[in-house]
Amino acid sequence: MSPVFYLVSAMTVAGALAAVLLKPLVHCALAVTVAFAGLAFLFLSLDAQFAGFAQILVYIGAVAILIVFAILLTKGSELPRDGVFSRSWLAGVVISAAVFAALGWAILRSAWTLPHEAAVPVVTVHDIGVALVDRYVLPLEIVALLLTAATIGAVIVAMHEKEGAK
Repeated sequence: MSPVFYLVSAMTVAGALAAVLLKPLVHCALAVTVAFAGLAFLFLSLDAQFAGFAQILVYIGAVAILIVFAILLTKGSELPRDGVFSRSWLAGVVISAAVFAALGWAILRSAWTLPHEAAVPVVTVHDIGVALVDRYVLPLEIVALLLTAATIGAVIVAMHEKEGAK
């Protein structure tokens, strides 16, 4: 493994931990963007160009920016006065540990039963792009409309909250 892999992996894990541990929501959203960028670089280093560029365009270019806009347009960037932890945090930790243990057990059990490697299909980013604008143009347009509707909804919610505060 190259040092670049370790550097990008550390950046991804640090961004994910910062997204969970930081208190201001805007900082959390920006940390999620760093984690998304790290994942995109990992995809690109594994020669998965389409997944890497889709990660950059969709998650960094749309989802992360949408999260930042939603936080900034609403009053969601303020911390609650009674703290950020709920009373049932211990139950959440127990459930998370149980899910982690179950997934780890399933992964360790399935590692021995993996089938033999099949031939990897040769599909280029150009082929995927042609398919997106030819065969899958309707789902692509639906996703664009969904993201646009979510942005408009965030603006409308912010406008109603500002009117109610006056």
